[in-house]
Amino acid sequence: MRPILTLRQYTRDLIVHSHEHAQLVFGLSGALDFEVEGCGSQVRQQSFVVVPSGAHHACGSPQGSRCLVLDIPDGQWVADSLGDHADASRRLLDNPARLSLDSGQSQLVSWLANSPVTDPVIAQQGAVLLLASLNHAKPAELCNRRLPYAALDALIEQNAAYPLQVADLAQVAGLSTARLHARFVAECGQTPMDYIRSRRLHKAMGLLRETALPIGEIASRVGYSSQSAFSAAVLREFGSSPGQLRRDSCNKTR
Repeated sequence: MRPILTLRQYTRDLIVHSHEHAQLVFGLSGALDFEVEGCGSQVRQQSFVVVPSGAHHACGSPQGSRCLVLDIPDGQWVADSLGDHADASRRLLDNPARLSLDSGQSQLVSWLANSPVTDPVIAQQGAVLLLASLNHAKPAELCNRRLPYAALDALIEQNAAYPLQVADLAQVAGLSTARLHARFVAECGQTPMDYIRSRRLHKAMGLLRETALPIGEIASRVGYSSQSAFSAAVLREFGSSPGQLRRDSCNKTR
């Protein structure tokens, strides 16, 4: 049986999937880029995101984040467990949304995060109490002011070895290329092409540290046909050559 409440650590590794149960993801620390059905947002402390049953979603956290996740049990659980609160809870769970928590709700989330949520009684009763506390939240569509970074990162990851244009990212974001460029500069302080380059180089850093692949092979996997150009790009991005990054990683593991 699937746990109702779990504590999860998210990393830069992208998660892209859907599941046949509703889910609530509450931020505890860090920032989790989250996209549900093409709408992007970010989960931080004192906020949460609603993922309806069957909704396609993607998430990732370049700097790392920690969340409390409530996976709604299948079947009649909401009706049987929430009583008079069930209708309001179903309305909440039916709409993709990013919502804020008030101080009381935040304290409840923190209490649960520091409790033994593997205990079925605490998990069951905590989930019921948490859902009931959210009854007066007003569901709204996910914030469209942020770009759908999870979907953009997935596109870059899937095409790391191949040329990508700003128009490719603009299509995913549902914006014109000019508008996408303006949004990237406003939100990230960099152009879309700079963002693509940085994501690819961070992927390369992971390969340098975690694999024994030749540097030329890694360069090819992140879109560089020239090892010298790759080395120069790595040096500019990280202040060290690919070889030095690999040696530093090896030294740390000894």
